[in-house]
Amino acid sequence: MEVQPTAAPPSHRWKTIFRNTAYILAALFIFLLALDLMISSLQHLGASVAETIIMATSNPFTGLFIGLLITAIIQSSSATTSMVVALVASGSISLEGAIPIIMGANVGTTITSTIVSLGFITKKKEFRRAVSAGTYHDFFNILTILILFPLEYYYGFLSGISQQIASTFFDQPFGPTTRISFLGGGLGTIVNNLVQLIDNGFVLIILSFVLLFGSILFFRRVLSGILGLETEGGKSADKDSGVQKFFFQSPLKCFGWGLALTAVIRSSTITTSLVVPLVAKKVIRLNQAVPFILGANIGTTITAFIAAMSNSNIAISIAIAHFLFNFIGVLIFSLVPYVKTIPVNLAKGLGKLTIRYRLAGFVYILLTFFFIPFSLIYLNRSAQTVRELTYSRDNNGVTSEYRLVSTTFRNHQFSSWAVYEAEQKEPGQLIPVERRKNMLMINNELFEFNQPGFCRDGEDGDGQYRMCIVEVLPDYRINETTKTDSVFVFRKIYSENHSVELMISAGDNMIVSRRSTKNGSQLSDQLRLISEK
Repeated sequence: MEVQPTAAPPSHRWKTIFRNTAYILAALFIFLLALDLMISSLQHLGASVAETIIMATSNPFTGLFIGLLITAIIQSSSATTSMVVALVASGSISLEGAIPIIMGANVGTTITSTIVSLGFITKKKEFRRAVSAGTYHDFFNILTILILFPLEYYYGFLSGISQQIASTFFDQPFGPTTRISFLGGGLGTIVNNLVQLIDNGFVLIILSFVLLFGSILFFRRVLSGILGLETEGGKSADKDSGVQKFFFQSPLKCFGWGLALTAVIRSSTITTSLVVPLVAKKVIRLNQAVPFILGANIGTTITAFIAAMSNSNIAISIAIAHFLFNFIGVLIFSLVPYVKTIPVNLAKGLGKLTIRYRLAGFVYILLTFFFIPFSLIYLNRSAQTVRELTYSRDNNGVTSEYRLVSTTFRNHQFSSWAVYEAEQKEPGQLIPVERRKNMLMINNELFEFNQPGFCRDGEDGDGQYRMCIVEVLPDYRINETTKTDSVFVFRKIYSENHSVELMISAGDNMIVSRRSTKNGSQLSDQLRLISEK
């Protein structure tokens, strides 16, 4: 007589639910703690390290490769995205510099499913189907980059839209924030205590990365076990089961499951790799797996939104940019006739090629994830422009000079200013600068190049003000050998007795002079550009 298994008693089920909930909350807490610690660690390292990061990511092609390589190594786009949020929040890179990294991370995360497909190399027909399933995700993201990267590179497409959405719907100002805390004032004291206790930026960075990556892996394993997405040994199930049948019943339901499962376990790596053995063993066809993979691309953006729960502008902007990149790609390759078949045909074509040449899969990985990105960096290595400006400062009657090194990448709207006091070898301050059509953002301060008489209200650390354009100078001579053009004279009036006058070159995106007066007399700390190299 066959003995039927008995159901677990209610008390045991409740204990399991409480235990799993506690695990999930603990993983989420550690994830947010690690993000906050990473931000503090980056700020603790100082301006020289931040300048190194800015120099590396000011080239969009380099940023694209950095995101691709890091994600390919750690096999987690969630961890890469979280680190990018921390880098931007700490002021180490800008939103414009972060978007190529996120694009690269989307490609880097696909290496796992491609490697999984290579596991079928000993079985000819299964290998062909596995490679087709494993590389569809690659081709989808690569083609999306080919469409959106030039738009972002030349026009700031994703960064502009994401900042506009953040400003409109989340009531956040343009420009980066100076400091955010994901855990709030109370729990944020844990981070402050750790920083004071360890007092070593590199150790703090390593600790924050270990906590970040560990929390994501732990979170993923707990939820994968609850949902039954892993078998013993942590490998994705490769046989037909009731759950897997349910996933692929219809394109819409398939898309929804891909989105939901990836959002829950925060790993497109697992969910997209799940379909490779299913396609290889003909449990489902590649065309059935496509909606699931597209849904996973949307679901993976949840990590950035979790990191943005502090409601800071820069974190929300990154989350929106990540979502827009994936969402636009899904719209193009699921709705546009003929175009939507391109990644499928490329994946099937590569699968057929592997029947004739088994090494084609390995060559593809080397080309896609290493050779081509390095070639793009090499070909664009000379597109960076560095300018050195020297300013004269009058501070309470004491005159001194300081250098400002401006780094700009050709056709890129973002640049960074590194300020060197006196004979300092390391910058004492890093200032993000962004130019968008007739607007110039300098360290979160907006200047609009308009007609004389144009005014707008604002507020800064000195209080509320009204800023007006007094005049526009067609050209302005800095010294006997150097001049600049389109110099706008801005006057910020705080009160009847307090005003600040700034001369800014719209042609060269630089401050020419700054002079403040109060009660009719000139205040201290006046600036004047005296030379340029």
